[in-house]
Amino acid sequence: MKFVVDANVLFSFFWKDSFTKRLLVGKYFELCAPEFSLEEIDRYKDEIMKKTKIDLEEFVELRRELILYVDFVSLNDYGKFLKEAVGFSSDEDDVDYFALALKLSVEIWSNDKLLRGQDVVGVLDTMDVVKLLDH
Repeated sequence: MKFVVDANVLFSFFWKDSFTKRLLVGKYFELCAPEFSLEEIDRYKDEIMKKTKIDLEEFVELRRELILYVDFVSLNDYGKFLKEAVGFSSDEDDVDYFALALKLSVEIWSNDKLLRGQDVVGVLDTMDVVKLLDH
């Protein structure tokens, strides 16, 4: 099963004993995200390091490792779906996730309840993803 993963789920990768991280690395699912998610991770680097109590060296290593588990997709590959995705969320950063999900015909893994405010693209939170493993 394949999902588009949002940045907040990806941020969980940096927590040492994160349950979400175990799901991300467990190879249970094929995961992808817009390439700009890496820019978001870099933009929030200081906050991530502070909250997870890791240093810069650990951050860089974990970021490098994350790329092994998630396929980061270029805007060129899903850009033609942006126009359709614009009305799905009031947060313009979310548009890329919807556009990529439309291109791939997959659901989004996100714990952001606001993403569920539309009925075109399915949105699963982490507990929904866990339930899929039980089947």
